[in-house]
Amino acid sequence: MEQELLINLSMLVEKPTGITNYIHNILPYFSRVKYHSLLAQKYNHNNYQNPYFISEKLSPDNGSQGHFLRLKWTQFQLSKIYHNLKVGLLFSPVPEMPLFSKTKAVIMVHDLIPIRYPKKKSPLNPYFRYYIPQVCRQAQHIICNSQATADDIINYFGISASKITPIYLGYNRENFRVIDGLNNQIKNPYFLYIGRHDPHKNVTRIISAFANFKEFKNYELWLAGPSDTRYTPFLAQLAEELGITSQVKFLDYVSRDDLPVIINQAQALIFPTLWEGFGFPVLEAMACGTPVITSNISSLPEVAGEAALLVNPEDINSITEGMNLMAKDEKMREELRELGLKRAMNFSWSKTGKETVKVIKNYL
Repeated sequence: MEQELLINLSMLVEKPTGITNYIHNILPYFSRVKYHSLLAQKYNHNNYQNPYFISEKLSPDNGSQGHFLRLKWTQFQLSKIYHNLKVGLLFSPVPEMPLFSKTKAVIMVHDLIPIRYPKKKSPLNPYFRYYIPQVCRQAQHIICNSQATADDIINYFGISASKITPIYLGYNRENFRVIDGLNNQIKNPYFLYIGRHDPHKNVTRIISAFANFKEFKNYELWLAGPSDTRYTPFLAQLAEELGITSQVKFLDYVSRDDLPVIINQAQALIFPTLWEGFGFPVLEAMACGTPVITSNISSLPEVAGEAALLVNPEDINSITEGMNLMAKDEKMREELRELGLKRAMNFSWSKTGKETVKVIKNYL
């Protein structure tokens, strides 16, 4: 008889980010698995099987304190809940589980960027450096979102490849699609970046590359992503120093409903980040028929295949040349548009959900 599953949803946030979107999109495929869900009372429990309510203070919405409280709860309370409910397996959509306990778990690792690019003096550094490696060693199995992430787990933690299953992510096909009749609404053509302003996102080089893109004075650079007091003022200052303030638009957080419109209207997505576990913006732009300029490293070539213009993210001139090509070559843009639409069809939440459930059922 198949045992029941416990799904840890303590990391859900109010404004959906990559991890919250991942959870929401794969859960419908767990309908044939009996599971208990650990989540805060504020969420609509009708969307989840057998809700077991936990503190709202554990969410990343509460910053570093939320992470600390969730880690403490995971270590000292989650194991008790697991045994009290008499379940057979824990599924965690992030690499968290009680250490040195009899809890069996399958975990999801989205990326190891905080280990590749540690932030100085971050209180979370010990979490990434010591806790996550031990979780990966202790878990029954690890799911990740690309071969690039699998390789990082193998190389950084010495985990066997046989213990890891890469499963690509999907996208919302109702939202991210070609929307006709929008291009005539644009005043100036623009390159669009989507994401946070953290250093590994490479936004400083994107701005610098755009400043070198002098042949097309009417172009703009739109930066869609939440402002961050640690990084955004520096980026705005850089744009000012380079004399392009009027052409660089800081859009702040853009809702998932509004995002497809600005993607559709963009001349191209510009996404030459230094590292990605997967790269949602690349997939979503391809699905909208928007040409993509992205990095030739990490998971990004896996996602884009031959449907994007790949550049060296550490070379400002390479990024600028990508912009020049995209602006000049209409035939290339049309080819990338068609290739992107075709490529995007290889990814779906249906595939992600079904493959994830298949892995988990092997351990129930």
